[in-house]
Amino acid sequence: MTAPAIRDDLRQWQQALRAQFPIITGHPELAYLDSAATAQKPQAVLDAAQTYLTTSNANVARGTYPWANRTTELVERTRERVARFLGDPQPERSAVHFTSGTTEGLRTIARDWLPGFLRDGDEIVVPDADHQANIAPWWEAQRLLAREGVHIRVAPMPYQSGSGDYDHRALAERAGPRTRFVATTHVHHVYGGDMNVQRIRRAVGPDAVICLDAAQSVGHLPVSVAELDVDFVVFSGHKALALPGSGAVWARQARGPAFTPGGWSGTPNTVGIASLEAALDWLDAAGVERVERWTVALAARLTEGLRHLDAYEILGCPLSLAADSAVQRRQGIVTLRHRAIDSGDLGFILFSHGFMVRSDNHCQGDAGEKTGSVRVSLHVYNTVEEIDRLLSVLASLQ
Repeated sequence: MTAPAIRDDLRQWQQALRAQFPIITGHPELAYLDSAATAQKPQAVLDAAQTYLTTSNANVARGTYPWANRTTELVERTRERVARFLGDPQPERSAVHFTSGTTEGLRTIARDWLPGFLRDGDEIVVPDADHQANIAPWWEAQRLLAREGVHIRVAPMPYQSGSGDYDHRALAERAGPRTRFVATTHVHHVYGGDMNVQRIRRAVGPDAVICLDAAQSVGHLPVSVAELDVDFVVFSGHKALALPGSGAVWARQARGPAFTPGGWSGTPNTVGIASLEAALDWLDAAGVERVERWTVALAARLTEGLRHLDAYEILGCPLSLAADSAVQRRQGIVTLRHRAIDSGDLGFILFSHGFMVRSDNHCQGDAGEKTGSVRVSLHVYNTVEEIDRLLSVLASLQ
């Protein structure tokens, strides 16, 4: 078995970045492999939160004194920062709304925007094998509309058998003029694949609204709304190196009514917003394209090793496992099952060897996997040595 080579300059770059994560360097005996659930925070993000709380902590848009003014400026500046990080070509037209994370962001669109966009007889497409956060809100919207006498059809997103990828051809055949809204995912949280969102647009036509769950892509790989012809991008700050309780909805404001969250706008998570600005600055300085290159290389090394261990099944596209595969790589997420050991037990065994992984059904929808599995999810602080040590432990369990 020959492991994929990783360039020395990329290793040196990664070592310098890994040293900036106190929780990682403070526990060298542990390997944190659960970044799809939440990412660890670099010192710059921790410093930004501390500085804000000790110099400018105040409520936003509710005072005229300097601390309040600085907080208001922070919030508006971070809105612009989010749009810039997403490569927004028309920030003067779009909108950025801060949320507690992807789940709240998707529910806000479903509750406050979608009912005003749909009419009786319209259809929406829902990815029932993706994360529950990108499924439940759209069914909730259907129920809310039904109470008002507006009946819409919820159509399941078609998937390719065995790979977890969307079946874009089947979607194109099913979509019609009443297909007005499509919920989709950028990187799948179980299978780790890029879901080829550009093909969604070609499948459903130029008029349908596309809402993108970018929880596993923002902060992990370059995301450009100039290239992705979607109408909403929703992500969680805590998966993009910021503090928990932070996230955003980016709205293009091109198809349908303007996105305006309903209800009274209360106090936002200002320290979370400060951490989000710092996280995006840190990622830009590190180079998000290099972060992607690193995590994809580690995932390729892991899958190359696993495919030689007969005791394991790897979820997702089987053609992407070999190091020399021409099929698109997994984006830093590798999910597996042992053919004889329960996934929960395997998670406990791995922790006894110092590996922190996710072991359950990963909040997948009803059309997803029925049996639990172990998910290894990577970020820039993970190392080649951790992957090789993990493979050694997994091999010992054959």
